[in-house]
Amino acid sequence: MDKEPIFDVHQLAHVEILTPNPEGTLWFFRDLLGMEVTKQEGQSVYMRAYEDWYHHTLKITEAKKPGLGHVAWRTSSPQALERRVKALEATGLGQGWIDGDLGHGPAYRFTTPDGHPMELLWEVEYYEPPEDKKTPLLNRPQKRPLRGVPVRRLDHVNLLASDVTVNKNFMMEHLGFRLREHIVMKDGTEAGAWISVSPLVHEIAFMRDGKGAKGRLHHVCYWYGYPHDLNNIADVFREVGIKIEAGPGKHGISQAMFMYVLEPGGNRVELFGDPGYLIFDPAWKPIRWTEETLEAGIIWYGSPLPAEFFLYGTPDVELEAEKAAAAD
Repeated sequence: MDKEPIFDVHQLAHVEILTPNPEGTLWFFRDLLGMEVTKQEGQSVYMRAYEDWYHHTLKITEAKKPGLGHVAWRTSSPQALERRVKALEATGLGQGWIDGDLGHGPAYRFTTPDGHPMELLWEVEYYEPPEDKKTPLLNRPQKRPLRGVPVRRLDHVNLLASDVTVNKNFMMEHLGFRLREHIVMKDGTEAGAWISVSPLVHEIAFMRDGKGAKGRLHHVCYWYGYPHDLNNIADVFREVGIKIEAGPGKHGISQAMFMYVLEPGGNRVELFGDPGYLIFDPAWKPIRWTEETLEAGIIWYGSPLPAEFFLYGTPDVELEAEKAAAAD
């Protein structure tokens, strides 16, 4: 008999990325993607897109290397938070409570089996626009910025994993995520899994780390909702020297229009031009991609992804095999 579904985790609340180039990373998100600075404190900057309702959805923190600071999930209620904390404590991967941070209340910290830092929270601070940013469009938290080509909201995060299945199962069994699409190789191993707690195809994905490392960030994604904005921002990126790694194009998996770039701090950022498709079926049967069908899954149309797409993550790692090959 199938287990009763868990509906305690409600949405992706925010992502923290680390950068050795804080000014360059801030310039990228503020001036090119049109995001708003909510607060700057210490070594961190808190930012949000113009249709993000919370205090922030992105935290940028200065560090020696680029990478993932943490991923934060909001639960559906205070009681749901308590239930998930008990479940996480039983896994041995819980790290305990923090009092909170700018924009949110107490949070429970834990890691995935691969060591990706995460936290669960309930209490959040909502964005309050100043008078000059208030809009008569009452279901939008602020006016659309007249800066860069502004993104609308945080969409998802993609993490590299040494074992996709182990990390996917952890999120599904203890936090209630549902499997939407996955890649299954001929030997039965999973090369990628796209999971969500909402009608989105994914708020988080795990992809097999091509370098065999653990705990790395592949990318964070922001959403435009207007496909033509990908072409507009691509034009801007070319003029200001931002590296476009791939796209604009369309994935078969998720059906979303995409573009991947590397921000000045070294982290990969994906930009979604549209929402792809949404899932409303409560008995959804996961889409299974195989080696025979995968070409259409990765690129439905557009240029192929470069080899570095499957190898580069942050922080970048130099494995012993690479060192030995370089020495030869």
